[in-house]
Amino acid sequence: MEASYTESDGRRRLRWRSDGEAVEVSSPLEGYGMLVVAVDGREVERYYGLEMALDHAAALLDVAPEELEVPEEARDMGM
Repeated sequence: MEASYTESDGRRRLRWRSDGEAVEVSSPLEGYGMLVVAVDGREVERYYGLEMALDHAAALLDVAPEELEVPEEARDMGM
């Protein structure tokens, strides 16, 4: 599984790619806002907390949440 973290277009993006599918958790770059979980660029759910967003992302990728790499700079995403 590939993991990446980027900041662009006013958003913070944490993305994992596995078996051709991309799951992303994103939030506004400035301030706090809801985290968006998206599959291949299509929004599927919103959460206030990173833990809940990670649980959903892991379920979509069919892995345990602790298997998702979360870079240090992304650990403060969410409220």
